[in-house]
Amino acid sequence: GTMDEHVHRVEELFSAAKSEFKHLEFYYFHNCVYDFVWKNNRRRFAEKLDTWDLIRKYNRDYKLIFVGDATMSPYEILQVGGSVEYMNEEPGIVWLRRIADHFRRVIWWNPEPTRAWEYTRSTQMVLQTIGPRMYPLTLDGIADGIDALRH
Repeated sequence: GTMDEHVHRVEELFSAAKSEFKHLEFYYFHNCVYDFVWKNNRRRFAEKLDTWDLIRKYNRDYKLIFVGDATMSPYEILQVGGSVEYMNEEPGIVWLRRIADHFRRVIWWNPEPTRAWEYTRSTQMVLQTIGPRMYPLTLDGIADGIDALRH
């Protein structure tokens, strides 16, 4: 989808991050987090992980980083059944709020230029839901995001 052009940069980010974090886990989601995430993108329909289990597993002190362009149809965030892959029982915005309320330090790195964020309704919705914690996926944005995770 819209993240295809950013895959190489995100792969480099995760490769570098593995050496910088004491404990790093990563999970995939499509457009918005719902009740399931997955570890292996190729097996995402066969090996789903319950998002509630992750919230229970990782306490409030864990730092959470979303990586994505936040570009999707608003119904994917606001509607039951808004997922393009399956029938989600709760809207994505409910899950985003839950996650942002659970973890003390949450950021979102967005590979799209910041000037485009204000013109994308879904990006604005994500920003309003998780707070002003979205940073561009640039060297400065990565530094700003890491700084926000520290404080």
